[in-house]
Amino acid sequence: MTYEIRPAADDDFFGWLPLFAAYCTFYEKELDDAKALIVWNWLRDEANPLHAVLAVDAEGAPIGLAHYRAVPDTLSGTTGCYLDDLYVAEEHRRDGVARALIEHVHDRSGELGGGSVSWITAEGNESARALYDSLARRTDWVTYEMDA
Repeated sequence: MTYEIRPAADDDFFGWLPLFAAYCTFYEKELDDAKALIVWNWLRDEANPLHAVLAVDAEGAPIGLAHYRAVPDTLSGTTGCYLDDLYVAEEHRRDGVARALIEHVHDRSGELGGGSVSWITAEGNESARALYDSLARRTDWVTYEMDA
């Protein structure tokens, strides 16, 4: 399978949207038009820290996405990246696309300041966790969330 990893462009909305919708469905989160437009506008706003890269096939159709943002690490004095969202279309899984997306974000963290890349996933996301275990170490940190 031939694919390329590249930053999302203004005209990628209709290729990005089905991937983001499938990602939301996977995590059982509702996606309506308003939320999709909010996230897309964040991704396209140069003043917003959130960025998107897409994996595109030989015809230029998006087959995977990664949303990430630069994160200063006060304990190391570096800037790394937080990988917010990662999704690959089911028919392109096990083709190395997710690995390539993560490695792209890792390369970007090196450009930003040599920091690490961190992310979370659901405990039951076993197939993704197998990949993550081959790329990174699982930490001992405990995640907390405070609802609005």
